[in-house]
Formats: sequence, structure tokens, C-alpha cells
Amino acid sequence: MHDEPIDPFNGDPADPTAGLDDPGDDATPDPLTDVERQDVLEDLADLEIYQALLAPIGVRGLVIECEDCREPHYFDWDLLRGNLRHLLNSGRPRVHEPAYDPDPDHYVTWDYARGYADGVHDTLTEGTEDEPGTPTATQ
Repeated sequence: MHDEPIDPFNGDPADPTAGLDDPGDDATPDPLTDVERQDVLEDLADLEIYQALLAPIGVRGLVIECEDCREPHYFDWDLLRGNLRHLLNSGRPRVHEPAYDPDPDHYVTWDYARGYADGVHDTLTEGTEDEPGTPTATQ
């Protein structure tokens, strides 16, 4: 089992992205800072929660507004997880292209997913914390 999607062009001499992953020895990317690394690790942890909560109701992944091309990019759970792991390991994001004809109704933004997870958390913890003015067993 692979942690990320298999490259369909792996080993193909006609790979259209052959030169993109190997920028040369003189273009070694700067490693992620400790803060950037922690952010990616937190994104991976959040992604697990979002998938566990949203996949059962039909959400296939997340949509991200690309800063480079100003287009929405639709990522299914596994692809986004693979991209984050690649960033963590290599220090640079993968080259990406917009998905072919995705159904936007099956994708949500990071903010939506975070809000949904927060709402579920709040609902589950409602009434379990002592609220001011609520009598406890010792009062």
C-alpha cells in the first residue's frame, strides 16, 4: 500500500513532467522551518479529522483557491494527504493542475471543514463541562 497516489508516468521516457521534480543540484529548496513543518503536521492531523467526519456524508475532499493561478483546485482526501506528506519530506509543494471536471458540490473549503469539526466537537462536549451557576453534586 502506498501513502500517496502512484505516478502513472513513473519510468516513462515521455513523462511530461520529467524535468519538474529535478530542478538540479544548484536549486536545492530550503528546508521547511520548524514553524512551517509544525503547520504541515497540524494540517495532516486536521485532514484526518475532516475526512472522518465529512467522507461519510459524501464529501470527497477539499477545495483550495490556488494563489498562483487564482483557480479553485479540488483535492480528494488521499491526494491532499500525499501532497502534504511530499511537502513535509521534500520541503516544496508538488506541481499541480486543476482537477478535470470535478463536481464542486462534493468538496468543501478548509474553513468549512474546520467549522464543521468545531461544531461537532462543541455538540459532543455540550453539557459535559461545568457551566457557571449549574449545581454540582457537592453543592
